[in-house]
Amino acid sequence: MHREYVTNRRDFLEKVGCGFGSVALSSMLTKSLSAAMTSQSGLPQPHHKPTAKSVIFLFMEGGPSHIDTFDPKPLLNQLAGQKLPESFGEVITAMGESRSPLLESKRTWKQHGQSGLWVSDWLPHIAECADDLAVIRSCWADGINHSSGVCQMNTCSILGGRPSLGSWVSYGLGSENENLPSFVVMQDNKSSVVNGPRNWGAGFMPAVYQGIRLSEGNQPIPNLNTPEGISDMQQMSKLNLLHTLNENYASKHPEQSELDARIASYELAFRMQAEAPEIVDLSKETDDTKALYGMDDKETETFGRMCLLSRRMVESGVRFVQLYSGAGSKWDAHANIETNHSRLCKSTDKPIAGLLKDLKQRGLLDETLVIWGGEFGRTPMSEQGDGRDHNPTGFTMWMAGGGVKGGQTIGTTDELGLRAIEDRMHVHDLHASILHLLGLDNMALTYKFKGRPERPTVNEGAFQPKLVTG
Repeated sequence: MHREYVTNRRDFLEKVGCGFGSVALSSMLTKSLSAAMTSQSGLPQPHHKPTAKSVIFLFMEGGPSHIDTFDPKPLLNQLAGQKLPESFGEVITAMGESRSPLLESKRTWKQHGQSGLWVSDWLPHIAECADDLAVIRSCWADGINHSSGVCQMNTCSILGGRPSLGSWVSYGLGSENENLPSFVVMQDNKSSVVNGPRNWGAGFMPAVYQGIRLSEGNQPIPNLNTPEGISDMQQMSKLNLLHTLNENYASKHPEQSELDARIASYELAFRMQAEAPEIVDLSKETDDTKALYGMDDKETETFGRMCLLSRRMVESGVRFVQLYSGAGSKWDAHANIETNHSRLCKSTDKPIAGLLKDLKQRGLLDETLVIWGGEFGRTPMSEQGDGRDHNPTGFTMWMAGGGVKGGQTIGTTDELGLRAIEDRMHVHDLHASILHLLGLDNMALTYKFKGRPERPTVNEGAFQPKLVTG
């Protein structure tokens, strides 16, 4: 009987042709599911005064080389071709080439801005924004491979099953615009990101908090528009019938939070038909703005469009936007790092700088936290002669806007960039700091799961005060 019902229900969904299948899950149910945290306005309240309202996380999937971008190491070039000195102790690498010769960095380094921040020639446009960047050179993580590294950078755990950072933000703060999702994900190609949708999943929390992945190309939200010849009244009638069917089924299966999320997604999709097409329509942006993001250049057009869309989304109340560069671990330069990183830096440098400049000139950077980084960095030792291996023991990320003090570096790695040694910031600390800037205490933000209070940083991590005090 149950199987027959599901089959008929699917047949019905196909026949009515609502076209909302591609619109994933929303934060529509935040008001009811987070009632204990809400104010009279219906929105969850922060624990303290925030400096940021929204986040744009620029994720370089595969692991960009910190020692070729933001963390210059002169000694590395002096010792190039030699083995890692014994004084550095035992090193565990993903591919087992820990005693391979050190690989020189071929970059040209310059200091930029009034702060004199060091940036390599791979990122000339981001270098122009040096005084807005807080470069954290002392990051470290636990995952040695991509699956565990990407999982931890998104969920604070190397093991799957926990909510992503964007989901915690949606749960903790809700959405500023009920006609739009609170958590959006975009990637620059059709390859599967390592771990797939679980990177933006809600884990043990209701599925309503998971992220919505938009599609590539000029139509990021396919099938959103109402079919031709269908009136709003007809569309609402279809949704009402769907709602009735879903509610009847949900009442018999309360453990299936995915169905609540599906109900909410249909309702959100109907509301999005009025507002979302306007947000993803870039035709009204000026040619100068598009050029600022590199949309007039084939090499930068794709990521430039994603960056411009992210600005429009946070401008309209989306809380958390995550952009994946190099989806499918394209930054993973085990060999020929010169070609690999040259291409990827070229494709992202101008768009990211354009995003920072555009947010700033519109007065949005003060309230928008922009984050750049991957799941780990790269080793100073060579791999396959001209590449670098995974390095979770010391790498760089940067933050800008959202109350962060720019024009500074925080922490250091050792003389070869292998390990973080000063002001070390684990992924738990990074997440705790991001949440703090949004007004959320990582130890106070809890969700009861099987009788146990779960927290976003797995009961670890602390805010790095240098981010705001310098």
